[in-house]
Amino acid sequence: MPRTDPKNLSQYWWDRRTPGLSLMCADFTTQEYPPHTHDGFVIAVTETGGSVIKSRGVIEEARASTLFVFNPAEAHAGWMGRSERWRYRSFYLTQSAIDAVARGLGIDEVPYFTCNRFGDADLIGSFLALHHALQDGQDLFQQRELLFSTFGQLYRRHGSGGGRIDPPPRDQALIRLATDLVHERHAHDLRLEDLSAAVGLTPFQLIGLFKRGVGLTPHAYLTQVRLRRACHYLRRGLPVAQVAAATGFYDQSALNRHFKRCYGITPLQFARAAALGPVH
Repeated sequence: MPRTDPKNLSQYWWDRRTPGLSLMCADFTTQEYPPHTHDGFVIAVTETGGSVIKSRGVIEEARASTLFVFNPAEAHAGWMGRSERWRYRSFYLTQSAIDAVARGLGIDEVPYFTCNRFGDADLIGSFLALHHALQDGQDLFQQRELLFSTFGQLYRRHGSGGGRIDPPPRDQALIRLATDLVHERHAHDLRLEDLSAAVGLTPFQLIGLFKRGVGLTPHAYLTQVRLRRACHYLRRGLPVAQVAAATGFYDQSALNRHFKRCYGITPLQFARAAALGPVH
């Protein structure tokens, strides 16, 4: 990767869960990337300010909420232009990560992108959510779900050529099998790839199947199952930390976060209220 001005702020790391995937958070006030290439895909989302990007002889502006995608070995350059700040998040996928994403989508060939700049608000939001989830590094199931669903959207909408991403089957029996497995294994280290393999689908197909048949993503459904079981244990007076461990949450803070988001109160508040009422 090109060197950066030491006065600027940037953080670069490898995702330990996905070989070949690295990420960067950058917040620049002075920066210029000379023409350069990368071995794999580069995907960058500008959050604040902007820059000027040159690729294929075309000069375009990277503004807040824009997405840039560069194919492997595609030369590009960037500089601040008139902007006084450029804050962005980026993904770098070498061949092993490209192959891992392709397997999750059920394709043999990845597409080629005939343009570099995209403005889909929902797709940009998905890439930002994925970046934050990978940076947080706690909920592996959520990370994998976001990885496959986000890249599936990008490939389907804007990719040229490559393999065909098959839609999920409309099969209620598969939904029942998958949801039964979630209920059985919710307290364990359940992985998206394991769940999809158990029902004979790719992770991307499983995500689509849940959205169509359940109205939730697999991760959202798993979270609901865990929260309902947490309520069961809290009514019976189990300590919050023990409840988190017994229901498959990463830690107590993860249980607190999801519980408050879903129910509007903390697990401790729920437990105290339950202690004053009848146990069901």
